[in-house]
Amino acid sequence: MEHIKPGVKNFVSLVKFSHTLFAMPFALTGFVLALTITGDIFSVWLLLLVLLAMVTARNAAMGFNRFLDRDVDAKNPRTSKREIPAGVISAKGALVFVAINSLLFLLAAFFINDLAFILAFPTLAVLLGYSYMKRISALSHYVLGVALAIAPTGAFIAVSGSFHLAPVLLSVLVLFWVSGFDIIYSLEDEKFDKANKLHSVPCLFGIKNALRISWAGHIMVLPFLVLFYISVNNSDNLLGWIYIAGSLLFSAFLVWQHLIVSSKDLSRVNAAFFTSNGIASVVFATFTIADLLL
Repeated sequence: MEHIKPGVKNFVSLVKFSHTLFAMPFALTGFVLALTITGDIFSVWLLLLVLLAMVTARNAAMGFNRFLDRDVDAKNPRTSKREIPAGVISAKGALVFVAINSLLFLLAAFFINDLAFILAFPTLAVLLGYSYMKRISALSHYVLGVALAIAPTGAFIAVSGSFHLAPVLLSVLVLFWVSGFDIIYSLEDEKFDKANKLHSVPCLFGIKNALRISWAGHIMVLPFLVLFYISVNNSDNLLGWIYIAGSLLFSAFLVWQHLIVSSKDLSRVNAAFFTSNGIASVVFATFTIADLLL
């Protein structure tokens, strides 16, 4: 183990870099929304800082999660081939990776603005703290939702240096969306989690009720799509039919993932988790940003 020399590709795999598709589009939406509302001039430097903050924050969170779960992952057939239990990356190497990314996140926030830097510390606490939650409570899905929900409001603050109702509503939307699909993702581990005294909604309520709770959370997304539209258009008509079309497509992807997963058939959980939600986030951001810019 001491002679492990993992490459960049191994760390990219460790943090599932492709899953940035979940939060990054919403962060970019918050960034463009702030430019549109404030009338500030676009800055490539600021955009690069926001992207750096997003990537390093997520790297720190995922790296720490993989470090903390290394023993549990080794027992689970589904996760035993992950980088740390498989011996590709050492536990010490993962911790160093987390420390470096945490510092880079704080450094990026420092150069963004004062409010971003102040909020970076509680943000990091939430991102790292999530990893402990499934050992404590089935609310872990919602803590993950909060972690990703920070993205649009954080990006808005990076531009404006202040809060606004619209990105906060978008963040609440992300919270319900993420917690809903994370419950679906956890269905496959229901038996394993019970055996290892880990907490999740499926463990607490059973698979059938977990799907109902996930569905209820995704239904809550719908009014926040409307509230976000109203909030953005409160002073100027910045959003129109393009946003509405994107919201309808986004909603359709939420419905679709519930149609392909049932308590009797979990074979398409990965399609519901990654494919459906990855496409949904990109579609929503693309349509919303296009409407804001046109």
